Amino acid sequence: MDADKVGEATTGNPPEAEKRRGVAAPGPATVLAFVALPLLLLSFFFGDQAASIAADSLARLHRFKVSSPAAADRLLGGLLSPEFDQAACLSRYEASRRWKASPFPVSPYLVERLRRYEANHRRCGPGTARYRDAVAQLRSGRNADDDHAKCRYVVWLPIQGLGNRMLSLVSTFLYALLTDRVVLVHETPEVEGLFCEPFPGTSWLLPPDFPYKDGFSAGSNESYVNMLKNGSVRYDDDGGCGGALPPYVYFHLEQIHLRLQNHTFCEEDHQVLDRFNWMVLRSDSYFAVALFLMPAYRAELDRMFPAKGSVFHHLGRYLFHPGNRAWGIVEKFYDGYLAGADERLGLQVRIVPQMAVPFEIMYEQILRCTLEHGLLPQVTSTSEPGGGARSPSTKVKAVLVVSLKREYYDKLHGVYYTNATATGEVVAVYQPSHDEDQHTEARAHNERALAEIYLLSFCDAVVTTGWSTFGYVAHALAGLRPWQLTPLDWGKMRADVACARPASVEPCLHSPPSLVCRARQDLDPVAHVPFLRHCEDVRAGLKLFD
Repeated sequence: MDADKVGEATTGNPPEAEKRRGVAAPGPATVLAFVALPLLLLSFFFGDQAASIAADSLARLHRFKVSSPAAADRLLGGLLSPEFDQAACLSRYEASRRWKASPFPVSPYLVERLRRYEANHRRCGPGTARYRDAVAQLRSGRNADDDHAKCRYVVWLPIQGLGNRMLSLVSTFLYALLTDRVVLVHETPEVEGLFCEPFPGTSWLLPPDFPYKDGFSAGSNESYVNMLKNGSVRYDDDGGCGGALPPYVYFHLEQIHLRLQNHTFCEEDHQVLDRFNWMVLRSDSYFAVALFLMPAYRAELDRMFPAKGSVFHHLGRYLFHPGNRAWGIVEKFYDGYLAGADERLGLQVRIVPQMAVPFEIMYEQILRCTLEHGLLPQVTSTSEPGGGARSPSTKVKAVLVVSLKREYYDKLHGVYYTNATATGEVVAVYQPSHDEDQHTEARAHNERALAEIYLLSFCDAVVTTGWSTFGYVAHALAGLRPWQLTPLDWGKMRADVACARPASVEPCLHSPPSLVCRARQDLDPVAHVPFLRHCEDVRAGLKLFD
């Protein structure tokens, strides 16, 4: 599929000519025209009754667009700073108009810590004298001692797809908050401009001349675990490190066989890591969960997050603001196809190529989930509305299908287009794109993926696929506990339970750390940490909950 295509008109997408224009939000007349087409098509099939429904739905949309909704919390309870130019990043203050109200109050202490972080980033960020001094010290080949280190840094390197990157970046930012470091992000070409700058008056982008951003792996000599093995660093009696430190440390947190390496979340290891002024970090995991296992961080985390299930929800909303190109996709699709509905259901289907569930089996599981839990209505064997003539106030439900594959949209759309519902409500099914395969290396693909994450997060309810980091990000941003499709029993070729609701909106850490530390053995943390559970979709995984 052409990387520049957002989708086809037959899947509920804006026409090709429209996609190639600028990203400015459509006016009310354009919005009405966008929504009129899919709704008025119903009149062709259902006759005058459907025409009445369509007209009523358009009237509701008109009220949505013209009247001022209840004042949206544009600063998200104080998470966001008001210091930004709105035109430079349209999504920053607009997303709040489409999200449901957050179920988690923002801790005043978290707001205080974010403002302190922003001030520190302005002092130490790229382009400042302190940053230049820190880089000069780095290039000298030795770690600055505590008396000369005015600023400390963690450099984030990308790996894996967009969902993994967003999870690991939130985790890295939380680590920076806890250790008074400045986050610098290595922006590779495939994500250039994908996100707006999150901190006022400065940049989080790693300058292109930074010397250490390529060639790292678990086997690198600069890896902290390997430094321990070769004696470059060691514990002393105080839990610190004897001898001079190298100029930087590489912290590798990639999941391998569903387990992070040893020496990543032990107290004594973080006492050593804390002495490095420069850290280069690469991770594909939501290791924020593991930070809660560290006694040294616990008190600060408790103050920032009285509700443990709110960590990604708050930090994700604070950090991630789609750039204007991606936000243009969001606004056009949402305002054109979803805004006029009475209710929006998001359906995210992720098929892993290595363990591809056959289409008919997955589709049957999706139907079981949505019908058993009242997320979608039953259909009748006729095109006539159930229960007699429809009222002009008949409910309109929009279903947003997010999948690389088109088949799920095609079949679900066909069912609700050709059959009436037993409840009499109208169900309209849309799919923004269907790229068939994941192309993390392509910027246009990543823009569509980010747009669809946000579209899912604007839904009233969501069904997601287990193990999917993409799904985790969407429902955590929304603050919604999803209906999560359970993994398939490959022996039966069926999931006994179609879907279940997780204990919290928090993402899952698929690969918990090994906790063979000096102070404790490798115990199951769920047994002694009251706000941790194993994940519903990954038995060994860990997640935060309240």
